[in-house]
Amino acid sequence: MKKLLLVSVALGLLAGTTLANAQTGKPPIPMASTPGQGFSQEGLKRIDTFFAEQIATNQMPGAVLAVSKNGKLSIYKPYGYLDKSAQKPMTTDAIFNLASMTKVMATVGALTFYEEGKLPLNAPISDWLPQFKNMKVGRVDADGKLTTVPAKNPITVQDLMRHTNGLTYGGRGATPIHQFYPAGSAPAAIDLSPEQFIDKLAAAPLLYEPGTAWDYGFGIDVLGIIQEKIAGKSLGGVLQERVWSKVGMPNTFFQLAEKDRPRLAQPLPIDPVSGKPQKVDIHTKQVKFDCGGSCAYSTAGDYLRFGQMLLNGGSIDGKRVLGPQTVAFMTANHLNKDIKNNVSGTEPARVGYGFGLGVAVRTERGLSANNGNVGDYSWNGAYGTIFFVDPKEQMVVVMMGVAPGDIRKVHREKLNALIYGALEK
Repeated sequence: MKKLLLVSVALGLLAGTTLANAQTGKPPIPMASTPGQGFSQEGLKRIDTFFAEQIATNQMPGAVLAVSKNGKLSIYKPYGYLDKSAQKPMTTDAIFNLASMTKVMATVGALTFYEEGKLPLNAPISDWLPQFKNMKVGRVDADGKLTTVPAKNPITVQDLMRHTNGLTYGGRGATPIHQFYPAGSAPAAIDLSPEQFIDKLAAAPLLYEPGTAWDYGFGIDVLGIIQEKIAGKSLGGVLQERVWSKVGMPNTFFQLAEKDRPRLAQPLPIDPVSGKPQKVDIHTKQVKFDCGGSCAYSTAGDYLRFGQMLLNGGSIDGKRVLGPQTVAFMTANHLNKDIKNNVSGTEPARVGYGFGLGVAVRTERGLSANNGNVGDYSWNGAYGTIFFVDPKEQMVVVMMGVAPGDIRKVHREKLNALIYGALEK
């Protein structure tokens, strides 16, 4: 059995080496003078081996890895298959649904309004959405009975950005409060119009008093709708004007055009952990609004440029999206000692993290299962995409994959170990 596994790994490596050359178009940022610059050759081989093993053993269909170091593109490779069922090889221009990596872009869009004085962080969101003016906080007793009390604090714009708003995801719990909410961002956008969505959230009891606890939920979706109200256009239109066109992200959008569908990466038909059939609903179902919490599509190259813009302090190729002090503010921890920090509840590797505006921010080194430095920031997607920035290492890492089950959490930890283990100093 061990011999068979070794053979399959060798074949996977051979395929990965061949497919690694399947790049299309120009690189997203200038290439390093030497491929893999900043990383050891041994470490780079370990990264290739990891993807080969994962693909050969049906832990993932394929992936694209893009890594910048010191402002140059060090790693830019496709692995495996865009569609394994059709034996269609992965290419660097493959398109992926970003799921929650959409949140980071939607937050940056909102911060452009903040810089214009149009979206103060301490402003109550009822200034734009009056449905949220008199919210109730839910209380569930030992017998499971639900009661409500008037919220003491209004939900603010900052509460939306840092997930301290009480608007929880219904799929993240089984209490009577969770039952009032849609399961998540994409399911909500598939089922509800923006008006129906806002009315549903505003009528639901809050899981927490605003400003008192970090709890993952619909904050960025609401933030996106506020941006639409300010600008008088769709969130996709807002981000195209204020972020994507400036960064240079031609393959990033909310609505997937038919001409682009052949580039859409597909999941394995069977979840490798549960053994059950799996799919990504948003691949085949139309959304009714541009949900800032989950619904955008992009490529590894586009998102690497977005991450590089943030690492550069808000600009890239001479075009500025945010001021450097705004980026520093965004990527600082916004959870003070009086806010209950539940960030580690999203995944084990979040111990030692706080949360900024749209991104998790490492506050201590050595507590998380993932390597990194104080001040690194990140957020991932539920369908298998990975994004982190380490300012100390001057590094941006983007991995695009389609692994919607729990295996994605394993990939996050392993890829992190491989990347940091490959750094030369």
